[in-house]
Amino acid sequence: MGTTTTWGRKTGVTDRDLPFQGLILDFAGVLTDGVDSAHRTWCQAQGLAESAWETTLEDHPEGRELYKALESGRMTQTEWNRRTAALLGIADHQNLMGQAWAAVRPAMGMITLARAARQAGCALALLSNSFGLDPYDPYRQLGVWDLFDVTVISEHEGIAKPDPAIYRTVLDRLGLPGSACVFVDDRHDNLAPAAELGITTVHADGHDTTLAHLAQLLNLPTARH
Repeated sequence: MGTTTTWGRKTGVTDRDLPFQGLILDFAGVLTDGVDSAHRTWCQAQGLAESAWETTLEDHPEGRELYKALESGRMTQTEWNRRTAALLGIADHQNLMGQAWAAVRPAMGMITLARAARQAGCALALLSNSFGLDPYDPYRQLGVWDLFDVTVISEHEGIAKPDPAIYRTVLDRLGLPGSACVFVDDRHDNLAPAAELGITTVHADGHDTTLAHLAQLLNLPTARH
């Protein structure tokens, strides 16, 4: 079993000069800032309830099924835009995903840490449940594609987190055992399958201490005093 850490507390981690060889990062909520506020602001601008985006994608039965089809590559983003706009009651479905994500910002602190980890010798992998790549490519738009040695995107694999197979895929492409890797995700249900493979998991809960904690776990210079 892997270990799970939360900010300000570590469990089962020992001090080593090179504690990990691989850093695996989720995208939304890890490499992004302001997702929830951007979606709320966009909803209000459309005359919708500020929670409409979240509730349609997460709680609405049809909306959830459409999003799962998008994640696994069974539906194009263009088709998803059209059908989800209809659920939201919005006439303009052109680039719906891009509209809702327009104000989301890259998490520059995490991006800087990822670059430092790579420079220190960690292999970097992106493990992300896709929300489509065309017409709106969130990874390119927020400038994170070039960070990674390995990219595993659910749309390309036909499976999505928390399916254990997608975690095995990222380990295979890194050429590393789970025990050599750290995985950062903002959703608890995405962490357990990684831990089952021996990966040390970190819950990205959005606290200000996130970067210092992760740097300390990875034994990066920024964590030393």
